[in-house]
Amino acid sequence: MILRGFESASNGMLSLMDNLDNTANNLANVNTAGYKKSALTFKNTMDSSVYQKNGELIKGQSTGNNRYLGELSMGSETMKISYDFTQGGLSQTSVPFDFAIQGDGLFKLMDRDGNISYTRNGSFCKNSEQFLTTKEGDYVLDNQNRPIRLYNDDMADRADAFQILVTEQGNIEAFDGRNRTALGSIGIFNFSNKEDLLAVGYSRFRPRSEDNQELRTPPTKYTIHQGMLEMSNSNVIREMLNTINTNRNYESLSRVVTTNSDLLDSAISVGRIKG
Repeated sequence: MILRGFESASNGMLSLMDNLDNTANNLANVNTAGYKKSALTFKNTMDSSVYQKNGELIKGQSTGNNRYLGELSMGSETMKISYDFTQGGLSQTSVPFDFAIQGDGLFKLMDRDGNISYTRNGSFCKNSEQFLTTKEGDYVLDNQNRPIRLYNDDMADRADAFQILVTEQGNIEAFDGRNRTALGSIGIFNFSNKEDLLAVGYSRFRPRSEDNQELRTPPTKYTIHQGMLEMSNSNVIREMLNTINTNRNYESLSRVVTTNSDLLDSAISVGRIKG
C-alpha cells in the first residue's frame, strides 16, 4: 500500500505540474491579440476494480461471491489540451490594417512555403508588393483562398492616394475620396470540430487530423471591425485562482509522499530489528 501511495501521489503531482505550466502560459498571454486560453483534460491511470474476499482486499475481476467495493486509481495523467474559442474583448487601435472578428470564424493564413494556418489575431500590414500580410510576412487569404492584394495594377503607381476600407462582412474597397473600387473579401473560416485544432504559436491553429473539415463561415455569423483587435480571452483573476488551487493540491500530495516515506523508513527499520 505504501508503494501504491507513492505512485498515486507522484502521478498526481506530475499532472499538477502540467496544469501549472498551462496556467502560466495563459497568464503570459493575457495581452496577446487573438490568444485563446487552453485547458488540460486528465484521465485516471491504471484503474482497477477492488473486491473483498475472505476479509482481504483484492484487485481484478470478480470470482465467486467476492463483494465489489469500487474502483482504485493510481493517480492521473494529462490526456489532451483543448482551447476555449469564446469571444475576447475588442480593443480600439484605429490602425487601418487591424481587424477584429466578432462572432464565429478565423482568418486564414499562408506562409511562403504554402503552409496554411488560422488565427483570430487580425494585426496585419501590407508588404512591399501591396499584399495584406501578418507582421511575420504570411499572406492573409480571401474567401477564394487567394492572397489579398490591396491595390490592382491601375492603382499601384498612386497607392498612397487610396484609403482601404473593409465592411463588416469583410468586403475590401479602395476609396480615393470619390470612387470605391472593390478588391475582394477577407476569408473567414471555421471547422467542423474546433476541439481538434492544435496551437502552433503566434495565436495560430491548425487541424490535427485531415478529417476535420474546413467550413466557410456565413456572413450572418460574424462581423469584422476595422481598426480594432480582439484581445485574449484569458482572465487574470481566474488564472491566478487556478494557480493558487493547483499549488495547494501539489502541497497536499507532497505531504502524502513525505508521510509514505516516513512509513517506509519505519517499516524498513522494523524489518532490520527483526532480522
